[in-house]
Amino acid sequence: MAQMNKKWVVLCSTAITAVYAAGYFTTETEAAMPPLPHHTQVSIPTNDISKNNNPSNVKSTYTNKHHISPKSLYKDGTYTGMGNNRRGSIEVSVTIKNDKITDVEVSHFAMHYSESDIAGLPSEVVQNQSEQVRNVSGATYSTRAFQDAVQNALSSAQNV
Repeated sequence: MAQMNKKWVVLCSTAITAVYAAGYFTTETEAAMPPLPHHTQVSIPTNDISKNNNPSNVKSTYTNKHHISPKSLYKDGTYTGMGNNRRGSIEVSVTIKNDKITDVEVSHFAMHYSESDIAGLPSEVVQNQSEQVRNVSGATYSTRAFQDAVQNALSSAQNV
């Protein structure tokens, strides 16, 4: 009976270690991932000669346009985004006007630690015009959830 108890202790300890190691690996992998880049689609004019069978009728449709009017990256409005991890979740509202982040508010906070730990992050997003903010020591999971929530809101606001 005593040997059977040792086997169960070893088996349970191994299982618990595996679960913690998987969680640690997942968290570290997510932390090492770079943020998604913002892409802007630009159309390039082409010279389609298949429609012109007579070579004398071929005219170049390419024009040298040095000035490409920029398409706005974001649509104006207020967008919500959600970020979560194993320590809880955060929902933010991001207001965008003329491609600028004008306001960020934490609309729902359900993390393990206090909301006051990340109180300065919304103004940092407005200042940086990006979801990239400094990590708050002691509130790393809250910081990451906040960044994910802002990124989620910005993805919703993107012009496609």
